[in-house]
Amino acid sequence: MDKIKAIIDETIRPALKRDGGDLQVVSYKDNVLSIKYQGACGGCPHAAMGTLRFIEQTLKEKVNPDIVVKIA
Repeated sequence: MDKIKAIIDETIRPALKRDGGDLQVVSYKDNVLSIKYQGACGGCPHAAMGTLRFIEQTLKEKVNPDIVVKIA
């Protein structure tokens, strides 16, 4: 979980903040990471598609190829 949080803080969160958004990690269990969008990402239609794919792909590449990211 520490590695996931580090990747989020170093790579994912800065990209979201550039567009006025952010995310909160809700839980991580059995390779499923549940997140909650905050700020501009909360109401953005791109959050459910492109941004979620970006987050999941980044974590698959840097942490675990079996990780799944879902919106809580």
